[in-house]
Amino acid sequence: MSTKFAIIKERKNPPDRRVVFSPTGLSKAHKAFPEAEFIVESSDIRVFSDKAYKTAGFTVTDNVSDCDVMIGVKEVPIENLIPNKKYFFFSHTIKKQPYNRKLLQAILDKNIELFDHETIINDKGFRLIGFGRYAGIVGAYNGFRAWGLKHNTYQLPKAETLHDQQKLINELKGITLPNIKILLTGSGKVANGAQEMLDAMHLKSVSVEDYLHKTFNVPVYCKIDVLDYNKRKDGLVKDVFDFFNNPTEYVSDFMRFTKVTDFYIAGHFYGNGAPYFYTKEDVKSPDFNIKVVADISCDVNGPIATTTKASTIAEPVFGYDKETGKEIDYKSKNAIAVMSVDNLPCELPKDASDGFGDMFLQHVIPAFYNNDKDGILKRAKMTENGKLTERFSYLQDYVDGK
Repeated sequence: MSTKFAIIKERKNPPDRRVVFSPTGLSKAHKAFPEAEFIVESSDIRVFSDKAYKTAGFTVTDNVSDCDVMIGVKEVPIENLIPNKKYFFFSHTIKKQPYNRKLLQAILDKNIELFDHETIINDKGFRLIGFGRYAGIVGAYNGFRAWGLKHNTYQLPKAETLHDQQKLINELKGITLPNIKILLTGSGKVANGAQEMLDAMHLKSVSVEDYLHKTFNVPVYCKIDVLDYNKRKDGLVKDVFDFFNNPTEYVSDFMRFTKVTDFYIAGHFYGNGAPYFYTKEDVKSPDFNIKVVADISCDVNGPIATTTKASTIAEPVFGYDKETGKEIDYKSKNAIAVMSVDNLPCELPKDASDGFGDMFLQHVIPAFYNNDKDGILKRAKMTENGKLTERFSYLQDYVDGK
């Protein structure tokens, strides 16, 4: 019996132009799994037109209710959920987000099997698919755009007006930077996406020691991970796993970097209980010299004190007053310019969709045809038969409204 997959229309506001499979990606999937049937729900906002899917040989329709598996990107509005189906999308419920409680309740009421893209992990617990790389690519670009705006030195067009990553790179290659020091935190897909942009600009990468102690006659960057900017309270040197397992045993050692950093790109994952990078008090210190922060990780009022809100694609940059911690014009002398857009991949919908589809085809579609031999679907399934699965039973009090 063949499974019938639907690529569903995105209905959340503001509109999201991304899709899990581009027409090319869907053709690859069909070639790899000829027994699978793929139907496309008509959409007027998707970055790829209905016509492009039809040209690739796929049925485009307004009614996908006869499909078994619904594949989308963002949350599906409650009134559009079709009962008794399997759904893949980012539900934003696994951290008990209050604004989506009703959505999860509706999914249970309608006997839907929910697979959240965030819960698609391997047996070691690492996420297999996501838009992180594209967040990094766009976030780095937006950070350099903010630098030009803050210092009135150059004008870059908004990322969303450019066609693909190569166009972003071409724009960045055209700017002239002073001999600034750029700091990048993180080691995952987000930080690697940002690093792709720094490397494409042919910026010089330097070691922690050289970054902290040497001056350069060209702009340079340094990419650091958790043990570079945190240290154990007892002074012992341990490994990364010790930090992840015992974050409360550590304190931040980030201020040694703020003294010499002009532009900071935050591309790390922040775990509960880990030390804050810098606080509002730290920012007031004469040792804090950062002028622009591109916070791609965007934990509001969290480990990076200057991120007091998520900014928007329409208004991506705001100013943080070093002394008061209040929002001011980012061009003010006392302002740190902050870019903290929390939906960056939306600005590069074509590339992001192509990349996401490749990952989905590699990790998810095969599980429907190999008896889920790697446990991908079993681990990712949040709901079944109107109940939470065992792995996600911790969400019961959230569902109950407690």
